[in-house]
Amino acid sequence: MNYIEGFRDPAVAAHYRDSLARLGAELAHGGKDACFMEVCGSHTMAIARFGIRGFLPSGVRLVSGPGCPVCVTDPGYVDAAISLAEAGRIIVTFGDMMRVPGSRSTLAQARAMGYAIESVYSSATAMELARTHPDQEVVFLAVGFETTVAPVVAMLDGAIRQRIGNLSLLTAFKRVPPVLDALLVDPGIRIDGFLCPAHVSAIIGADAYRPYAATHGVACVVSGFEPLDILQGVEGLLQQRVAGRAFVDNQYNRVVRPGGNPQALGLMERYLEPVEVSWRGLGVIPASGFKLRSHLADYDACIRFGIDIPSGRPNPRCLCGEVLKGKIMPSECGLFGVACTPEKPLGPCMVSSEGSCAAEYRFASLKRRDE
Repeated sequence: MNYIEGFRDPAVAAHYRDSLARLGAELAHGGKDACFMEVCGSHTMAIARFGIRGFLPSGVRLVSGPGCPVCVTDPGYVDAAISLAEAGRIIVTFGDMMRVPGSRSTLAQARAMGYAIESVYSSATAMELARTHPDQEVVFLAVGFETTVAPVVAMLDGAIRQRIGNLSLLTAFKRVPPVLDALLVDPGIRIDGFLCPAHVSAIIGADAYRPYAATHGVACVVSGFEPLDILQGVEGLLQQRVAGRAFVDNQYNRVVRPGGNPQALGLMERYLEPVEVSWRGLGVIPASGFKLRSHLADYDACIRFGIDIPSGRPNPRCLCGEVLKGKIMPSECGLFGVACTPEKPLGPCMVSSEGSCAAEYRFASLKRRDE
């Protein structure tokens, strides 16, 4: 049995199915139910792909949170990027951003009109473009959580060391811990436990979640992405719920350390400082983003080109915001699968490869075809 097969063993999956059923019965016997939230787009996609919700006992819900960085980016950010492209700058972005709707257009539509917008797999490509086009301004769309922040800052560090002066960042970095705080104080949202984001946790460390267990009494489990990882993670959350306990259970310790990645955290501390930012559907959250420190103003696209990022105008019919807060499932949006599909998305949750709407549409349709 190879490494991947070991994390997809049907016999072990059956064990977890039975364990979840027993725990669910104990929970119901005690007059309780449970609502857990996964806070990672990769978890969201794996949960849909492997049919994890089908393993959940009655009375246990697993909802998706704001774990997709593209999905929580305001339409005004896309508007600002397009305006920079219209002004003659070369825009470099990860592919997921290309079809995210702005107020009036998408980056893909702007590129079709002839503007210089490059879709890349690595932020290092932005540095290379700037190096090979010294007479043009290159702007990298710096979107992402801590997982993406670290390599982007490393790229910027390299550009500074190589004295590449025609590169700047249009930042939309997001920090996970502050948004968890915002979710937990929202009276309209119920969360009994977090399936914590594995990639982010590799950077910030499992200890970052201790306040949610200690202060809010919310169970936290750091889990990997394979189906058995996720089933074990849900089992751990359910065990805490049944026992009436709340602590941080790092089940992904083959990757995640208590204190995170010191080298990445040190680099981020050197170049970035926390700032309040707007999240699609959640509003402005204090200290929930990063901006470049003041001595790096020359690399900040907003300062360099004298622009502000507007709030933008999201489609008023799109319920991405409610999906991102776990208040509704994607299929509960009236647009889902009808007016809004991956081919013609009206909101970012249907665009991104980590979006909960895209995940449900893709894998629910596969399940229907199999039945």
